[in-house]
Amino acid sequence: MTRLFDILFSFIGLLLLSPIFLLLFIIGFFETGSPIFHQERVGRGLKPFTLMKFRSMNINSPSVATHLAQANSITFFGSFLRKTKLDELPQLLNVLMGDMSFVGPRPNLFNQDELISERSMRGVYNVCPGITGLSQIKKIDMSTPRLLAETDAKMIAEFNNIAYFKYILLTVLGKGFGDRIVQ
Repeated sequence: MTRLFDILFSFIGLLLLSPIFLLLFIIGFFETGSPIFHQERVGRGLKPFTLMKFRSMNINSPSVATHLAQANSITFFGSFLRKTKLDELPQLLNVLMGDMSFVGPRPNLFNQDELISERSMRGVYNVCPGITGLSQIKKIDMSTPRLLAETDAKMIAEFNNIAYFKYILLTVLGKGFGDRIVQ
């Protein structure tokens, strides 16, 4: 049932938010010359997929987990995108294509060996990664692999349609955050 919600909401979101998407794309183009950020991430069943976001860091920033990135790599416009969570908007395409869900464990990089091990032991990769979830609501990021994997597994075990809408609503209302940036 959540896949049906994902398709419906991502399609409607892309349709209704397309003017904002276009505006952010244009502003991002003028700031960095490359407004969309693509990165290979770990998906369901440990299969790779290409995650899309609006670029919030300089083009030459190293491709590392966000909690390992430096604050000075964030662009002026990127800071706004992150604070408003608008950098996540292109992920609606990932959701529509079935690579992601609105709710699920945040997708990690393939070089995060400890997190991959912890998540694999707990069956976290049996579900699609998501834009938001329990870990984001509880402000747990990828810097604590075991806690993150345990929280992801708890979310999966207790998941239902009510939780799906609860996590989305809490995220829209500003509860939680993504991975932290080192100041």
